[in-house]
Amino acid sequence: MDSAPTVSVVIPVKDDAVLLGRCLAALADQHDRPDEVVVVDNGSTDGSADVAREAGARVVSELRPGIPAASARGYDEAVGEVIARLDADCVPPPDWVHRIRTAFADDPALDAVTGSARFIDGPRGLRSVLSALYLGSYVVAVTPALGHVPLFGSNLAFRREAWRAVRDDVHRGDQLMHDDMDLSVHLGPCRRFRYDLGLRMGISMRALTGDGALRLRRGLHSVVAHWPEEFPVRRWRRRAAWMATRTSGSRDARDRAGRGHAA
Repeated sequence: MDSAPTVSVVIPVKDDAVLLGRCLAALADQHDRPDEVVVVDNGSTDGSADVAREAGARVVSELRPGIPAASARGYDEAVGEVIARLDADCVPPPDWVHRIRTAFADDPALDAVTGSARFIDGPRGLRSVLSALYLGSYVVAVTPALGHVPLFGSNLAFRREAWRAVRDDVHRGDQLMHDDMDLSVHLGPCRRFRYDLGLRMGISMRALTGDGALRLRRGLHSVVAHWPEEFPVRRWRRRAAWMATRTSGSRDARDRAGRGHAA
């Protein structure tokens, strides 16, 4: 394993003090702790910021409303070589940071990683089934539009250098945008993404509550707002060309190594 990268964890929050405290406690119990935790207070009127400070997190304020603005501000502020992201109502398992750090240390070409999730509340007998349907439908619906697996906002990580390359392109001020889909659009299709089933996350079933029509509208908006530049056919073509270049480069490197060995 190469030198392990530093890891910053970013958590956007608004009026979620109790669940944020639970999330921060889980981060404090990591086998391999992050180098910093950045909590972005997006206009909370409860004690969210105080809970974060008491837990040792660095608190920054983002006055523009919406998760896209809050998440992007956190990424801007992060100093780690790898930026990990989860939500205030998440509970990461003890190996979460370790798996992220190891993934990037073991694969210098990896740009972003995302993982699985399981509901930790709601009817116990339905948690596994509903979480699989929830995340599975997201992956199945969005992958064809992107040309690669999408990042899942409650469980993702990417290199800071990759963020710096796209930070001026993401839709920070668009409250209707799903920030994870927007980030997926701009980081891809010519970067290396990985979906790691072992990178698990506990999430709240409240993700299923609310206005279903609004969720559908936000999902469609998050895709078509990038058209025509990011139309699926164009992305798949760019992805294929990039993959062909990578394959050709790897083959050339193997050939050079083989000739050197023979000499």
